[in-house]
Amino acid sequence: MNKKHLHKINIALIGNPNCGLTTVFNQMTGGQQHAGYFSTSHRATKEGPVRRHKGVSVIELPGTYSLSAYTVDDVDTRDILLKGRPDVIVNIIDSTSIERNLYLTLQLMELEIPMVLALNMMDEVKSNKISIDIQKLSEELTIPVIPISASKNDGIHDLIHYAIEAAQKQTIPQKLDFCTGYIHTAIHSIAHLISEDAERAGLPLRFCCTKVVEGDEPILKELALKGPELDIIWHIVEDMENHLHTDREAAMADMRYAFIEKICAGAVTRISENTKEHERSVKIDKILTHRIFAIPIFVGIMFLVFYFTFSSVGAFLSAQLSRFIDMIIDFISTGLIGAGVSPVLYALIIDGICAGVGSVLSFLPIIAVLFFFLSILEDSGYTPG
Repeated sequence: MNKKHLHKINIALIGNPNCGLTTVFNQMTGGQQHAGYFSTSHRATKEGPVRRHKGVSVIELPGTYSLSAYTVDDVDTRDILLKGRPDVIVNIIDSTSIERNLYLTLQLMELEIPMVLALNMMDEVKSNKISIDIQKLSEELTIPVIPISASKNDGIHDLIHYAIEAAQKQTIPQKLDFCTGYIHTAIHSIAHLISEDAERAGLPLRFCCTKVVEGDEPILKELALKGPELDIIWHIVEDMENHLHTDREAAMADMRYAFIEKICAGAVTRISENTKEHERSVKIDKILTHRIFAIPIFVGIMFLVFYFTFSSVGAFLSAQLSRFIDMIIDFISTGLIGAGVSPVLYALIIDGICAGVGSVLSFLPIIAVLFFFLSILEDSGYTPG
């Protein structure tokens, strides 16, 4: 990772894919951006100065659903937050799907970095007749909660103000313990075992505990736990799994969603029944994220994407473009022969320039079709953007 740039305050924007990260970034910077000082070996971050706030910079991190080490983007985002240590985290969430988005929020709070929660798309919340008690939500999460509509530039000034204030006062979330029962016992038992290891590694203890319970390999490697410690930890986790009748990752997910459900029950009110669009989305999500069929469905969807790209639509369009290019080359060839150009010049133009450019152009329909289908998957939220 590159060295941290000497800005007075670095604001890190993070959230789920399609929650409005780029829109918020553009509103805060006016579209200005430069090379990422927080970039990793896998991905360059988009960074820029905050308008009318000298010495304040904002970094847009890749959209992610969690801080677990599932994808390269997840690992990169985690490295930036843990090792780059921005001065404040601004977590952007889609207010119309607040329950789903808060899953990442709870993990971010465990990093013990000053944090502000931005409820984006508040205009859609009103149109869908959803009521969110901002004050109650802020009290439950122990962080500032700011309502915004990034597309309309509403609330961005307040968001910047509270982000800067949180960075200056270094006020970290006070609510870090979301667990109960056997999970509570497991996490707190592990905390006693690894507290010195976490401090030595420069990592937040609560975050380390939850990741150790999940069996997160990169964190285990960072902590450099010894054999006896690992044996005790595996025994603690196994005991938790036996009592809960589920695996470690599912147990942690259930714990977080139970806390989210409790918060939303008191802070979120749906004045009317769910919209047809929301109900349709929930039904589709239940199928696409099914614990058994999710992977086969994903493989099937990607098969169809590649089939339509390389064997159907894309191949057809590529063939048509190739025929059109051949017609143009024949027309040029006839003109050159009629003009009586030398064989060397003819070969250079027809066999060199035209054939070379034509072969490259013939691939454009395939690339266009592939990106068309991938953009649909990203915009729908099925794959991260």
